[in-house]
Amino acid sequence: MTRTVYALARYQNCATAIDFLTAAFGFRVHEASKNDQGVVNHAELLVGDDLIMVGEGKPGGPGMYIAVDDPDAHLARARAAGATITMELTDQPYGSREYACQDPEGNVWYFGTYRP
Repeated sequence: MTRTVYALARYQNCATAIDFLTAAFGFRVHEASKNDQGVVNHAELLVGDDLIMVGEGKPGGPGMYIAVDDPDAHLARARAAGATITMELTDQPYGSREYACQDPEGNVWYFGTYRP
């Protein structure tokens, strides 16, 4: 199957965001593009077998959900890297164990065991 939908988060400072996202959430850099001044203005990060894109712009938006196998360990890693936890680990009635947090620029991230 060919992907047609990609999650996107905007950041005022993409390089700093990439450092946080790799440290806090375990994402891996697939590609990072720089402008003429050498500033990262777009990047693609691997999340398992999927990609998310980060780019320059105003942070915020509806948030993103990412399925993880061990949300307890994932939360500990995010907390240690400085994520602001906005919803502690919760066992949902639909079977997911999940939490929510904000990154340093205010983007909302949800992580849990639910896989549609």
